[in-house]
Amino acid sequence: MRGEIFALYIFTYYILLITVYTLLITLLTVEINMVRAIWGKKLGMTQIFEGDALIPVTVVKTVSGVVVQKKTKEKDKYSAIQVGFEEVKESRISRPLLGHFRKVNLLPKRYLREIRGEGVSSYKVGDEIKLNVFKKGDLVKVTGISKGKGFAGVVKRYGFKGGPASHGAAQWHRRPGSIGASSSPSRVFKGKKMPGRMGAKRVTVQNLEVIEVNEEKSLLLIKGSVPGKKGTLLFIKEVKD
Repeated sequence: MRGEIFALYIFTYYILLITVYTLLITLLTVEINMVRAIWGKKLGMTQIFEGDALIPVTVVKTVSGVVVQKKTKEKDKYSAIQVGFEEVKESRISRPLLGHFRKVNLLPKRYLREIRGEGVSSYKVGDEIKLNVFKKGDLVKVTGISKGKGFAGVVKRYGFKGGPASHGAAQWHRRPGSIGASSSPSRVFKGKKMPGRMGAKRVTVQNLEVIEVNEEKSLLLIKGSVPGKKGTLLFIKEVKD
């Protein structure tokens, strides 16, 4: 009788151990596969000291996002989550968009953005994405709209040398020069570097280091410069190995 009880005890112990082990592996896998990304607004640049080293950093005011919609390969042909952030009055958004939020019982958001990736399957509608997805030392890539420079010539836009500054070079100092042949091919090739609109483009800067994470003030300090002017909306995402 005692042997049977002991055997049952050992069997139950191993079943419990296997269950706990499986649960831990599942939780770790979900944590590893989670998409680590967040949005924020650029506040400006400053510098901090770490020991004797002076480090230039960009200060980003982050905003927590909430999952508004989940897209799947079966229904939408790709996997993604739609994230909304920064609350806005109902009168400031369109009626169809307002219905989109009411359908999932969420408050209206000013911005709606999508995140694609393998880790989006671990999220569900209503989940909140906060600043704690990052920690000091993480490498991130930052995407934003660069500063607009207006219409610029080739010297400013592409760094052309320009024409000679003397010896009869009248009004030719900053011109691009020849842009192609005449009768053959009788056209200017696509991609030719010429004067035009400069800046105000979507730019991504890779491999920037997170210097500090201040969850209390929702601030993220990133080493170096990032695209855009003050107030630019930035998308910050982890750099995978």
